[in-house]
Amino acid sequence: MRTQTPRTRPHRHPHDDAPDTTEAFRRLAGLPEGREREVIRQEIVNAWLPMAERLAGRFRNRGESLEDLCQVAALGLVKAVDRYDPQHGAVFESFAVPTITGEIKRHFRDHMWTLHVPRRVQDLRNRVRTAHQELAQTMAGRSPTVAEIAAQARMTEEEALTGLEALDSFSALSLDAELPGSGDGYSLADAIGGVDPALDVIVDREAIKPGLRRLPEREKKILYMRFFRDMTQSSIAEDLGLSQMHVSRLITRCCTQLRAQALKEAA
Repeated sequence: MRTQTPRTRPHRHPHDDAPDTTEAFRRLAGLPEGREREVIRQEIVNAWLPMAERLAGRFRNRGESLEDLCQVAALGLVKAVDRYDPQHGAVFESFAVPTITGEIKRHFRDHMWTLHVPRRVQDLRNRVRTAHQELAQTMAGRSPTVAEIAAQARMTEEEALTGLEALDSFSALSLDAELPGSGDGYSLADAIGGVDPALDVIVDREAIKPGLRRLPEREKKILYMRFFRDMTQSSIAEDLGLSQMHVSRLITRCCTQLRAQALKEAA
């Protein structure tokens, strides 16, 4: 009875169409700068572009168009070709893949975040995002808790919370965007308060406080009634048993005195 030897399935290479550019790199290394070297360099880049585009495809649906990602990947490929040294013994693919992937990740880190976020927080955000997606596939009807995300991502709950907060820092919402549930066009800009006009007089008020304390009680009362109770000079005069002209002179004299003292102390 014949025994059949099981056929071994060939190992599938991650990039089955990876070109053989060994000879091209050998020639490139021996050429000086010039037309011939540039032609060979471009041939190598063109040969490996399909691999670069597949690597870019792994980062689709993350807020950047695939076309732009392919351009970034192509830039990383050019850098890999320029930096690769065949004399070191490593195959080009093992050198190019991390170079291209690193270029794409750097693009996201440097250009896609609306708010400046430290690299450590960006890493937490990416780990939390991956853990959330993995858990969401096994949980029906609810979102994973912070504790579950932390366990899945192998981090502390505090780190998981930091990563979750960073998820909202990747892009900013326009101030003209309508608030959820408003239904009447009420936007974020409508919720922003204005500048308090009283802020402009805080310094002036603080500057005259020492002078106010040195005024006689009658003058203090007149200024309080005029500027804090908004009473007219006639009403003040009637309340204090003075003439309106006398009240006017007292107010003018006090204001001039306080202004001069404030300017003297500020000098």
